[in-house]
Amino acid sequence: MKAAVIGIGSNSVRMLVAQVGTDGFQRLERDREGTRLFAGLGPGGRLSEDSMAHTAAAVRRMAEHARETGAEELHIFATSASRDAVNGEEFRELIQRENGVELEIVSGEEEAALSFLGASAAAPQAERCGVIDIGGGSTELVIGTPEGVETGFSCQLGAVRLFRKYPLNNRQDMAAVEEKAAEILRERMKTVPDVALPETWVGTGGTFTTLAAMVKGIPWTERTFMHGTPVTAAQVRKIGEELAEKTLEERLKLPGLQPSRADIVVHGICILLAVMRRLELDSIIVSEWGNLDGYMRRLTRQINTQASQGASFA
Repeated sequence: MKAAVIGIGSNSVRMLVAQVGTDGFQRLERDREGTRLFAGLGPGGRLSEDSMAHTAAAVRRMAEHARETGAEELHIFATSASRDAVNGEEFRELIQRENGVELEIVSGEEEAALSFLGASAAAPQAERCGVIDIGGGSTELVIGTPEGVETGFSCQLGAVRLFRKYPLNNRQDMAAVEEKAAEILRERMKTVPDVALPETWVGTGGTFTTLAAMVKGIPWTERTFMHGTPVTAAQVRKIGEELAEKTLEERLKLPGLQPSRADIVVHGICILLAVMRRLELDSIIVSEWGNLDGYMRRLTRQINTQASQGASFA
């Protein structure tokens, strides 16, 4: 059967359509639209009407396309900006009313687990690995094995979130933003039990695919060629410093940089530098797969379990 999953993130709305079978799922189509939902989160913690409407329109377009192409199952979930919003229930009702599907607003811990379930497949040979997911509103760190997650957490550390609070106009500004990211990470990790760190780490999210595209010198649209690319800490810093010295107009001319990410990409890189320093990582593997793929993997298991029990999936 064909199934579709739409994920509403803080920076973009994404969709994955896949053919689901007893042996897993086959990715058929992806779509993405930058909507910057988090930017519509005002000082009082409310999502603006415009940001909700803009995001809902993208969801509606993708949902209609998925159904037109034969998707029998459609699921929609949302992450950081939606769970932070004091009017998250209003947004949930809007999405449900327009699409006839309940919006699932996942917790930070569940988002971390979904990221691991999707991205860890980029390191199939690793018995144990870590996953870093840098989003617009939050960052997730997870450690696990093919059997499941050992430990993981989400923290209020995202590229759009930092961009709104801490200006960055050149490479000299990077140090202050990186230190702020390190401070937030340090405070959050005080509540996390000490565990042995794995040797292999995988990164998912737009910050990572941008870095892979720039390391390989390919357009950001060539997604399949980014998957599995190793990126070193030295390369991350070099690219970050080069981008920090460019104006927004100059960044928009770079083929490896997604236009909707041009303004926030260096903030995402600062987060990654802080994480790599904290975990003492020399390199990381870039994954094109993330929480959307993790959700589809979990959905596939549920569908197959229901089928094996002779019941229809609801």
